[in-house]
Amino acid sequence: MSGSIRHLYVHLPFCAHRCGYCDFVTVVGRPGQHAAYVDGLLAELALERELLAPELETIFLGGGTPTFTQPRELERLLTTLPPATEVTVEANPETVTPALAALLRRNGVDRISLGAQSFQPRLLAVLDRVAGPDDVRRAFYHLGDAGFDNISLDLIYGIPGQRPSDLDADIGEALALRPEHLSCYELEAKPGTRFTHAHGAELHRQAEAMEDYFERVVQTLLGAGYRWYETANFCRVDPRGRDLRSRHNLAYWRGRDYLGLGIGAVSTVSGERWRTTPRLGPYLAAVGAGRRPLREIEPLPDSVQREERVMLGLRLDEPLPLEAVATSLDPGALARLERLGLARRVLGEGEAPAGADAGAVTLTTRGRLLGDGVTADLLA
Repeated sequence: MSGSIRHLYVHLPFCAHRCGYCDFVTVVGRPGQHAAYVDGLLAELALERELLAPELETIFLGGGTPTFTQPRELERLLTTLPPATEVTVEANPETVTPALAALLRRNGVDRISLGAQSFQPRLLAVLDRVAGPDDVRRAFYHLGDAGFDNISLDLIYGIPGQRPSDLDADIGEALALRPEHLSCYELEAKPGTRFTHAHGAELHRQAEAMEDYFERVVQTLLGAGYRWYETANFCRVDPRGRDLRSRHNLAYWRGRDYLGLGIGAVSTVSGERWRTTPRLGPYLAAVGAGRRPLREIEPLPDSVQREERVMLGLRLDEPLPLEAVATSLDPGALARLERLGLARRVLGEGEAPAGADAGAVTLTTRGRLLGDGVTADLLA
């Protein structure tokens, strides 16, 4: 029996070291456990295979640093995963060699998300990043030489010590490489981490500058011809007609079900959210014994699913159909936001404007710049 889930996330937690600002589920080093972990992933996949559709739309290998995983184990994983239309692998620049780029390409990977974060050496040092600017460029060229023509670069802004001119320089350096996709995120340092202890006052100062940074990012990338298709994500308009948006992330933003494998992985399946244990030992013990790993299971009532659909869907530049979410929206707030030029109702052909669930809604450019505050107003 085949399921209906068409999106698969695979978590590879191993890293050479832990960056100070990182709060993802990571495991430092442990080369002796890479094979056992891949065994565990494949065992978990076998346990959950019936949830997946015969043909997948997307697979995303995230981390951690997937490309830090020992090459023979990474290749074994890639050759065993089901085929998919889009297969993305996250990579840190210092791990990308010509041999690794060729390994990824010959094993069905067609999209790379490369963690540049910044091109300023002093800011990379603040972030505890190993790769320098030349490593980013070198990795990008290795991937291009291997035949990759859908590469995304990640940038971070709001880094302690960062100036507006630093951000302008980072965007300029990224654009010089002409990546197909750019993800630009504001730095989120979790309270209580060593990073916040070391940079607390400066992080507070940077928080006050985030709005300006965000507008700089949007204006510069729109001016360079990129499509601002999601709050933090931009893609080139391809002359060949390819859709260069991240199809995997679009599935999240559109509220699709997906399956997550590995420690710390999250899934949404038939009205539930699963969070797999972040502990490597218990995970390997469970799947090694043919059991599902320990998971927290959170029921997702219809009201919660609608609210999440609104919060995520309004991050996109495409209209959000009102029919499925109307009961979670405040009609008065929607009318007010329309008058203020922050939201816009889009009606289908022949559709009357009277119904609260008629047509679709989208945020204007100004509304998108204000972001979560506008969305919060809309929710009933």
